Amino acid sequence: GDARHRYSVRFYVIAMFFIVFDIEAIFLYPWAVVFKPLGWFGFWEMLVFIGILVVGLAYVWGKGALEWE
Repeated sequence: GDARHRYSVRFYVIAMFFIVFDIEAIFLYPWAVVFKPLGWFGFWEMLVFIGILVVGLAYVWGKGALEWE
């Protein structure tokens, strides 16, 4: 028999989403630790960062890339 098994591209898409949101968590932790000294600038900077990720997630969701069939 054939030892190779083809995996769906969906597995790789889910893996990429995991990596992106894992990196987001890596950036959020140090920001949360030093939030007070950063002040409003740090708050708005992180809000823009999270906003970019949310816009990307909404785009991918709208395209149907998160549908598992």
